[in-house]
Amino acid sequence: MTDEEKVAWAKARLSEKSRELNRLPKKEDFDDATRSRIKAFLGPWPRALEKAGLKKPKSSKSHTEKGKLK
Repeated sequence: MTDEEKVAWAKARLSEKSRELNRLPKKEDFDDATRSRIKAFLGPWPRALEKAGLKKPKSSKSHTEKGKLK
């Protein structure tokens, strides 16, 4: 499987589970092997959900900007 195929596979698993559950899938919704593969192909769980188009990315503010008072 190419890297592109791996990413497509992981995105498809997340999308299918989201439709099945009618909510964002949680890590616990997958067996250990599938969860490990998804994370290996797409990164940490929140980023995987973002890459699959299921969750909006967090703002790109840096840690120092978050702590500043306005």
